[in-house]
Amino acid sequence: MRGHFERHRTQRVGWLRAAVLGANDGIVSTASLLVGVAAANATHSSIMLTGVAALVAGAMSMASGEYVSVHSQSDAESADLAREFAEIEKNPTAEHAELAAIYVERGLNAALAKQVSTALMNHDAIGSHAREELGITEVVKARPIQAALASAASFAVGALLPLAVAALAPANGLLIWLSATSLIFLALLGVIAAQVGGANIWISAWRVTFWGALALGITAGVGKFFGAVV
Repeated sequence: MRGHFERHRTQRVGWLRAAVLGANDGIVSTASLLVGVAAANATHSSIMLTGVAALVAGAMSMASGEYVSVHSQSDAESADLAREFAEIEKNPTAEHAELAAIYVERGLNAALAKQVSTALMNHDAIGSHAREELGITEVVKARPIQAALASAASFAVGALLPLAVAALAPANGLLIWLSATSLIFLALLGVIAAQVGGANIWISAWRVTFWGALALGITAGVGKFFGAVV
């Protein structure tokens, strides 16, 4: 008889964090730049050029940043696994006792813990220690390329939204259009992220919208100040 299949939200944690971060940064940074340049009374062509440059540079920055940071985590995991493998090869008895002790701490009696430890060590010693001692599993294992691609793609999609608004909105109301639509995009992103991750949609939407509004307001003020100075 086949066991039933369960899909858990933690299985999405690897790409979900990178995708949400990328999309949020794409909307906030691009919209803020566009609002700041627009507040400085720049021409429409300058505003669009700023938006395109922000999209390309931001996507590359997100990809490289995620790859480097997640690869650092992957390197640390590999080093720990190599060390654990060497310890198992050098002193399997001590590693067996260590694994059994972990199960005793989790509630098994000593005899059963020893039995379970023996079975797991015979089946997959390094996998068992990686999971139980180091907390490394397939669900949370670092995947640098996946994180880099998810961040870059989601940033580009997020950045395209305010850029499209800048291209289509009337020049005399561009600031209002950019600000309002960007906050709507951020709220929707918060709702989507909450639904995928199983969180509260109102808290998630409020959180990203608040920080987005703060970024837009500050950048618009800076643009207005320097525009007036020039």
